Amino acid sequence: MTLDVPNLKAFDDRLRDEAAEPTLEVPQGEPTKKTQIIAIYGKGGIGKSFTLANLSHMMAEQGKRVLLIGCDPKSDTTSLLFGGKACPTIIETSTQKKLAGEEVKIGDVCFKRGGVFAMELGGPEVGRGCGGRGIIHGFELLEKLGFHDWDFDYVLLDFLGDVVCGGFGLPIARDMAQKVILVASNDLQSLYVANNVCSAVQYFRKLGGNVGVAGLVINKDDGTGEAAAFAEAVNIPVLAAIPQDEDLRRKSANYQIVGTKEGQWGDLFAALGDNVAAAPPGHPEPLSQDGLLGLFSAKETGADFVLEPATDADMRGKLGTPKASLEVIYDDV
Repeated sequence: MTLDVPNLKAFDDRLRDEAAEPTLEVPQGEPTKKTQIIAIYGKGGIGKSFTLANLSHMMAEQGKRVLLIGCDPKSDTTSLLFGGKACPTIIETSTQKKLAGEEVKIGDVCFKRGGVFAMELGGPEVGRGCGGRGIIHGFELLEKLGFHDWDFDYVLLDFLGDVVCGGFGLPIARDMAQKVILVASNDLQSLYVANNVCSAVQYFRKLGGNVGVAGLVINKDDGTGEAAAFAEAVNIPVLAAIPQDEDLRRKSANYQIVGTKEGQWGDLFAALGDNVAAAPPGHPEPLSQDGLLGLFSAKETGADFVLEPATDADMRGKLGTPKASLEVIYDDV
């Protein structure tokens, strides 16, 4: 795919007008724009899509107009919302319509449940394209569908946090969102991803960006406390702690929505919805690798391991026999 650079630049400019605050400082008060565009990042498999599907459903029950956009090539966000039913992705539908000489219509890619409007950007097949570039192409198509004219209180973007190519960093790098929400658990790998996202936010803020981190959702919380310690260390609030619970695991596996006032988990997701809406974007303070390891017991991570330098003889192994020197030695005159 060849990108039209002038048009892409114009698209970026319009997204900045839509999403960015008119200051180079991250705003510290509650967001004032009618539409909050919120990017949610987390390690693959951490429960980010589960959290978002239920959060969006609860926010709609609270009377908010919500648009959920899945930006993960796995396309599991809407599957969770729609009871396991996969909806056509924007990229796939666009390709099919283009081959048929037709235009994509909103009803081809956007579907509803419980007051939530949802769609998937999709991505290329394995080994047949760049997922990040697919994200960029997907947002170009959203603009053609009228993205800037839509009337929503919240647009929630589901992004994979452990992919570092440009398209997946779009909301941060190009000010497409006002704030970022992180999803992690009490494990080193998911907190490593969360810390990387904090680093990206701070990097682009120094370049003039406006996106901040509004907080952390702890999923599969087993009570060990590492994720809460991470949030405190990087200076972001914990917006909710979703417990590691068999009922939640089973309902998630069966594509059942638990973010509803009629279920036992309604109060938890209602509080999360309120916190996500009100939390201001802030300045995280990312940790060093040693600082991140320090959140865990050294017995679990090997944080007390001392690096032992290798030698040239180590590298040569059994081939390490002495060789004749090529040094030229001159006789004394």
